[in-house]
Amino acid sequence: MNVVFLLLEFLPFLKTWVTLPPLGYSGKTALACTWEEKEKRGQSERHPRETFIFFFVFDCLAVPGKKKGWNWVSYLEEERMPAAPLKLFREYQSFPQGRNGFKVGMKLEGLDPEHPSRFCVLTVAEVQGYRMRLHFDGYPECYDFWVNADSSDIHPVGWCEKTSHKLLPPKGMEKKKKEFNWTSYLKNCKAQAAPKNLFKTLSTPVTPSGFRLGMKLEAVDKKNPSLMCVATITDMVDNRLLIHFDNWDESYDYWCEAGSPYIRPVGYCQETGTPLTTPPGMWKEKLISCLSQKPCELCLPHNYVFRPAHGFQVNMKLEAVDRRNPILIRVATIVDKDDHRIKIHFDGWDGNYDFWVDADSPDVHPVGWCAKTGHALQVPLGAVDRVGPVGQACPTPGCHGIGHVRGPRYGTHYTYVFGCPYSDVNLNRENSLQDRLSGERPAPSNSLQKCHPSSCFCCTCSYLKPGSDLSSFPFPDPDLDLQQALHQSIFMPSLASNPTHRLHLCWEQHCRLLPEVSGLTAKHVAKWTVEEVVSFIQRLPGCKEQASVFREEQIDGEAFLLLNQSDIVKILSIKLGPALKIYNAILMFKSAEDN
Repeated sequence: MNVVFLLLEFLPFLKTWVTLPPLGYSGKTALACTWEEKEKRGQSERHPRETFIFFFVFDCLAVPGKKKGWNWVSYLEEERMPAAPLKLFREYQSFPQGRNGFKVGMKLEGLDPEHPSRFCVLTVAEVQGYRMRLHFDGYPECYDFWVNADSSDIHPVGWCEKTSHKLLPPKGMEKKKKEFNWTSYLKNCKAQAAPKNLFKTLSTPVTPSGFRLGMKLEAVDKKNPSLMCVATITDMVDNRLLIHFDNWDESYDYWCEAGSPYIRPVGYCQETGTPLTTPPGMWKEKLISCLSQKPCELCLPHNYVFRPAHGFQVNMKLEAVDRRNPILIRVATIVDKDDHRIKIHFDGWDGNYDFWVDADSPDVHPVGWCAKTGHALQVPLGAVDRVGPVGQACPTPGCHGIGHVRGPRYGTHYTYVFGCPYSDVNLNRENSLQDRLSGERPAPSNSLQKCHPSSCFCCTCSYLKPGSDLSSFPFPDPDLDLQQALHQSIFMPSLASNPTHRLHLCWEQHCRLLPEVSGLTAKHVAKWTVEEVVSFIQRLPGCKEQASVFREEQIDGEAFLLLNQSDIVKILSIKLGPALKIYNAILMFKSAEDN
């Protein structure tokens, strides 16, 4: 307290000062005010944010004998860049009204971010500030995900039953004949349901005017923003809509607010000349019929008011969740923008880590959000020396060993190659986890946009005009295709000569060469520990010396299955002969799983 009073005495001598808003205040994020301006408005007109400067600066004051800590006030002054004004943030992005009351172990219901139409049984696995990591009951931790405590995607126990939504039970329980019962489940788990008062609730249920289930509209595909597609409203919760693309699978679904800029009425593309990706069938005739009806009850109203473009500007500062390592929030700068998105750059990091995010994303917050919610903030890369080391060192510049490329299952990593989310080998590698529900692995990142099996109309090529510039479209790399073809001709000659043959035709032949793989599948290998992987490598003919590399890199069964030939040769520095045997074994494991 003495420090605060001392600050009050010397504050008038400061040339300028900057304040941040207190909890819940809906004004500007930062206010630069000279004392001359303050005298003009009079002492009696003390601004409601002025007192906050004392507490904020107190938190940032250096303790005698220690290095001065990083703080936003000094940083904004050094960078000569503005903080993004608080008025630009949505309510759920801004400073929360209360604390996070969720505790580890509490049970709840919530949406699966990879399957937005599915409500699942969840458990709070970790709490940090106003955020928490949620775990799917019965599934590995690698599928865990982070949300804010006021997220609209989570609900109290019993919500699905009350609102007539289907709740997916924990893994293993869906096969039982009895219906899932929360009371029995909580009793068997000896767990507590999260109290209802912890969840965000609207004061009155909101039904967006003009919307109804089954309505047709035209919507942007968020996974490929260049596509405008035919869509249907398949669910409504409060003021949010579930958008489903006709003839596409549910993995492309997403929730949005009624005024979202991503949805438009039927006929919008025709009026604006925007290419429309349509499902197979008589869509053109349906469109003409729909537009001829006034009004059409099955179409989104043309006079509906949509939210205008955001007000964020390039060079504004904010705090953003690191999508490669969601446990972390970093100091960030907006380096680009369009009408509905902003491009995030983490200060001090290479531009290769930049990414686009919706301007209304719950992972974007105003300056000071971490400090007010009790969440750790990762300072800019160049400021590390001022605040000291954080956690285990990692060879990747700026990485302190926190997080893991394989998700929350591993809290830290100590190797550059396969553990670090920021290493070169992992930078452009897409999520290689099996789908939690179907068990399918994602398509290679170099492939074309995934299409519904019954339609070829949802591909980018479906609306290319003659003479269009094809350089920007994601066609397969011919060199990569050639490399894969050569690999097949060397390792699986029967496949190269006849692509319709399956690998099981030469299984017996491969097992004679590598008897160690006989009877093993990828599902079994994925559960191996590091030592079990090492033991397997030692048993492969001529690979005993290479086993130590897998121990040094801490490669377990799951990581082992992710290796490709280039990883083994170039990253692990294993000679071609042993590398071919190791990679061929991986291929056989995966083939045994498929068969």
